[in-house]
Amino acid sequence: MLSEAKLRTARLEQKMEEQGLSAALITAEDSIAYLAGFWGYLGIEFGRPSMLVIRPGHDPVVITPLMESEMVSAMTWVEDVRVWEDAGPRSWQRVLGDVLGSGQRTLHVERQRLPAIVRNWLDEQDLQLGDITPILNELRMIKSELEIDIMKKAGTIAGAMMKAAHSSLRAGAREYESALAVIDAGTRAAAGFLTDKGWERFVSPMIHNLQILQSGPDTSMVHRRASVRQYQQGDPVYFCFCNMVQFKQYKLGFDRMFHIGSIDAKAEDVQQAAIDAQRRALEAIRPGVRAEEVAAAANEVYRERGYETGYRTGRAIGTAALEVPELKAGDKTILQPGMTFAVDGGISIDGECGGRIGDSVVVTEDGFEFLTSYPREILVV
Repeated sequence: MLSEAKLRTARLEQKMEEQGLSAALITAEDSIAYLAGFWGYLGIEFGRPSMLVIRPGHDPVVITPLMESEMVSAMTWVEDVRVWEDAGPRSWQRVLGDVLGSGQRTLHVERQRLPAIVRNWLDEQDLQLGDITPILNELRMIKSELEIDIMKKAGTIAGAMMKAAHSSLRAGAREYESALAVIDAGTRAAAGFLTDKGWERFVSPMIHNLQILQSGPDTSMVHRRASVRQYQQGDPVYFCFCNMVQFKQYKLGFDRMFHIGSIDAKAEDVQQAAIDAQRRALEAIRPGVRAEEVAAAANEVYRERGYETGYRTGRAIGTAALEVPELKAGDKTILQPGMTFAVDGGISIDGECGGRIGDSVVVTEDGFEFLTSYPREILVV
């Protein structure tokens, strides 16, 4: 893992040198994980940024809070780890300024993901800011064999979670009980892939949160968390594991809709349309196809069935839950082997019901391979 992260950083430095870029500041947690092989547990929401400075011809530098520094130093391959403190002269601003040096005139950042407190400080400096994102996106677009293997393990974990979700469903049970079952199953499955040795001892198997679970008429809402609601006979129940299913920071998309006891005609029509739209999109995935063509295939199904949706059909996934390209109108990126996507079918009828299904795939030389697996059909339990 760390050796590959080191190679990625070297490729980034080479791209920067080719384009005449003198320095890049990496601040997004998933980008730092991709390049430096570590992630923190405090993050920007605590006002404690960790950063990675890349300069062609110089060793990379990690800047991290004091209380994270021991773990970060043990996790990363980067040897130059600079520490900052909450109070006193050794602030992150001072440390970052020392690393960049007074002669630095240009700095490339992740423009759309730059934390506000970092951006505010940079705006006060005599620096011309550019965007490193296009180069990073290009590097991250095609996954290596190691990355795909990690994502396949994440898919196995996802399957255990969905099986637990399925088994939890019965009239009288409650949404949060399903969430607990999913978290337990995913954590146990992830633990089976880990050791307590070396770098892996810092990788937690814990599935922290079931982001999206909704039942009954609330399934039209798309994004609602598990509540204390009690399932009723005939209820639809929607599970979305997007950004919840992850292993070693690699994230998948995975969604299923279940129905307890029975399904009414309207809900069945909506769900079948979502399933068929996803199937049509998947059939379009192969090298040489434009991302927007995959979305167009799904959208044609919606039109045929009399539905409209403003959703994208999918997105690239990796260490971030949203990478590029996206499967939507206007994205003309050509699909290539090694790209990984979450591919969805989704319809909402406000106040009534929803139809949803989602899987993760990797593009292969002649089509695609599923990273997630569970029946792709009307699911009545």
